[in-house]
Amino acid sequence: MKSLIVSAVLILMVVMRPAVAQQAGQDVVWVQIEAHPSLRVAQDRARLYSGNLDDVNGFALGGNWYGIVLGPYTREDADRVLQVYRAERQVPQDSFIAYTRNFGRQFWPVGADVLNADAVTSPLDNAAPQPQAQETAQPDAPAEQTETVVAEPALPEIKPADETPSEARQSESYLTAQERMDLQVALQSQGFYDSAIDGAFGRGTRASMETWQIANNYEATGILTTMQRKVLMDQYNAPLISVGMRSHADIQAGIRMDMPLGTVEFSRYEPPFAHYDGDQGIRVLLISQPGDQATLYGLYDIMQTLEIVPLQGPRERGRDEFTLEGRGREIVSYTQASLHDGQIKGFTLIWPVGDEERRQRVLGAMKASFERTDGVLDPAAGGDAEQSIDLVSGLQVRQPRVSRSGFYVDPKGTLVTTVEAVQNCSRITVDQDYQAEVVATDDALGVAVLRPSAPLAPISVAHLRDDAPRLQSDVAVAGYSYGGVLGAPTLTFGTLADIKGLGGEAELTRLALNALPGDAGGPVIDISGGVLGMLLPPPAGGRQLPENVSLAADATALRSVLSTAGLTPQESTERGQITPDEMNRIADGMTVLVSCWD
Repeated sequence: MKSLIVSAVLILMVVMRPAVAQQAGQDVVWVQIEAHPSLRVAQDRARLYSGNLDDVNGFALGGNWYGIVLGPYTREDADRVLQVYRAERQVPQDSFIAYTRNFGRQFWPVGADVLNADAVTSPLDNAAPQPQAQETAQPDAPAEQTETVVAEPALPEIKPADETPSEARQSESYLTAQERMDLQVALQSQGFYDSAIDGAFGRGTRASMETWQIANNYEATGILTTMQRKVLMDQYNAPLISVGMRSHADIQAGIRMDMPLGTVEFSRYEPPFAHYDGDQGIRVLLISQPGDQATLYGLYDIMQTLEIVPLQGPRERGRDEFTLEGRGREIVSYTQASLHDGQIKGFTLIWPVGDEERRQRVLGAMKASFERTDGVLDPAAGGDAEQSIDLVSGLQVRQPRVSRSGFYVDPKGTLVTTVEAVQNCSRITVDQDYQAEVVATDDALGVAVLRPSAPLAPISVAHLRDDAPRLQSDVAVAGYSYGGVLGAPTLTFGTLADIKGLGGEAELTRLALNALPGDAGGPVIDISGGVLGMLLPPPAGGRQLPENVSLAADATALRSVLSTAGLTPQESTERGQITPDEMNRIADGMTVLVSCWD
């Protein structure tokens, strides 16, 4: 009985094996035709393909890449689609078979979800039969002599020309020099032409035209017809067409230029800007205001404080013009402005990262078409706009990630601050105007030593106490309690509660005063004007000190850190009591705002 059961199972497995293999062969696959690092570009390309091909889908590929695919098909149908579409040059020659496991979220068509759908009918099923392998043999030949002959694939149909070669030459003769050079540029952009852009249609240009005709299924004559020239220029201008690039005149701003009006529209006037906003991360600002060179230079400085002008990028300023380019925070921005006849005019283009080809084409068109017209924005207009110290004409002022206090320790502008104020910063500034770099740190103590990129001349520098302070003596901490909002340091008064830390640390002192986070890094000053130490931030690790308790690195510990950095701080020998005004003067002269920027 047992052997009978085993035999039945074996028979069942043998019978099922072809069915299982057949099912595995029917697993869905896709034909991947393109991939782009920009979602917006991938969407535009998918939209273009959808106008000519069936079953176009788009999926995230991971790593900020997005793929355009055809399918889902059976493997047999996918191979056929790939063969035919390659031959017809409807898809790139490097298209390939891809699998569902490689895909993530679907982005095209919008709202669709076919990632795990069954295979669809191939669009070629109703097309003309494609070349297939045919078996031929002599009627009486044995089976082993059967010969397999593969028919040559049918060539793609040549598109009809709209003009004869002689007619094309005649229409070509009416082109301007600029139009002839534009055609060479378009051929060059697609990799068909690599010689000078001179408008002369010599042997090299003719060869490139012929190659382009072959690639686009036209008769290879080396002379572009009127229709072919339009197709070529439409291919070249596809980035501009995709954003609706066209000429626009802003009468109030007195500016005419080509703008991506398919993605932005007028929003409001907030002098000196006319705002054109969009929903794809693309924005345009038109700059228009009366002024002189001082006004131009002031605008140059103000623009660099705005979030729309990231820190990284080239800056150039001349006598009557400037340009700014910024890259960061997921955007690329370009600004240009110039002064003529008492009027400052220009523009800013803000573009999301990852779409550099289109950005460059749009920016080039904007720069080439920029034109001044009569009119300028009234600086007094826009009085009913939202007001905030963080806004300039409706634009957000860039804010540092961290702002803490610090103080000068030598006449060249070297200063100390807390380590937390300088961690993982792309740029560190002193009083927001001067860049500085870290020259030494003591991570255990929490102290960092900074040196400004250009020498500074402080009004006053810290004089460190050279003796042990007295318990319960009056002290004050100078710091930017509110992150620089007040524009000057604030004095917070208290007393010296202990000359060691909470765990008995000899390098720390405990203060009885209620400091704010922005005060960390500021000097602890006694009644004689000497510096007892540097205020530290609250302890990390989830511990919270009671109210009115703060810790500071004492003068001896600071002296050791500075010595390691090759610095010798000045000593305080004063023991008398100074007036409150004098303490304010000393604190204001030595205390600075230290900012960490992304």
